[in-house]
Amino acid sequence: MSDVEDRDSDAGTDAPHPRQTTELFGHAEAESAILETYRGGRVPHAWLIGGVSGIGKATLAYRFARFVLAHPDPAAETVEKARSLAIDPGHPIARRIAAQGHPDLLVLERTAGDTGKLRSVITVDQVRKTVPFFGSTAGEGGWRIVIVDAIDELNAEGENALLKLLEEPPAKALLLLVTHTPGRVRATLRSRCRRLSLRPLGADDVARAAATALGASESELRVAAQAADGSVARAIALLDGDALKFRERVAALLERLPEIDARALHALGDAMGFADQNAFEGFIGTLNDWMSMRLRIGPQDAAHLARLAEAWQKINRAAADAEAFNLERRPVIFEAFGALAEASRG
Repeated sequence: MSDVEDRDSDAGTDAPHPRQTTELFGHAEAESAILETYRGGRVPHAWLIGGVSGIGKATLAYRFARFVLAHPDPAAETVEKARSLAIDPGHPIARRIAAQGHPDLLVLERTAGDTGKLRSVITVDQVRKTVPFFGSTAGEGGWRIVIVDAIDELNAEGENALLKLLEEPPAKALLLLVTHTPGRVRATLRSRCRRLSLRPLGADDVARAAATALGASESELRVAAQAADGSVARAIALLDGDALKFRERVAALLERLPEIDARALHALGDAMGFADQNAFEGFIGTLNDWMSMRLRIGPQDAAHLARLAEAWQKINRAAADAEAFNLERRPVIFEAFGALAEASRG
């Protein structure tokens, strides 16, 4: 079963939700590690699957859940012969999970609030549903699985409730915790999980995954994949409307720094719009990519690095505030370019 209401799929794109995604790209090593651990019969009750957003962490979690529910006995011959965690998309387990109808799977992710908009956090009441869930009788095989997508979105009360569950895990319980920022997860939570870090995908894997999700040709996705920094979700978002052209406009203005073209920045603000979240995320992503490249290949004197690091913090803090409080995006554009111009001088 699922504790989610209908919502857009990952990253606000038209891509299938991870529960409906049966193919995984670029993470064969991580998948093999999970499979070998499961075969060994001593499965950690909690896994912390970490990595940047949009690279397939939730897809891997659902893939693991499907495999365990389809093959509940780790010592079975089918498990021994398995070469991956894949099961046939037509398998009854896969169909029930895709339809959010499997009673032995509970998914915790953000739901719509009273206003109909997606909440900013996974609430403590959602986490508390794990108590009756694990207390009820499981189906064939006895496994009960919880996916938290993502643990970063728990509020403080939710974290405490989850920690209590991790401290006293029921038998044959499996908790799959997705995180976009592993370093920020509380140490007490991390210490009770088997950690699995996923790397950003190569451009070829990004293109293949996005092509599978959208039914498009890989050649159409090459440019977006190259600009996606290892994230399938980001590549798909870049294909939305004029996102790639917008990114090119931002990149052209960045190359002129420390000179600032105020008229061009005003035009950029008009093009972004007040509530175009994909455009805003693309804008911030382009700035972060540019700053990351400058940190790697630019001047390495301490003063320059300090200015750039300070600009990075200032820009991302302003972006987070704009998203959290639904502020107008235009001031963020000017503040960001002002900070980068200052960092680029000297």
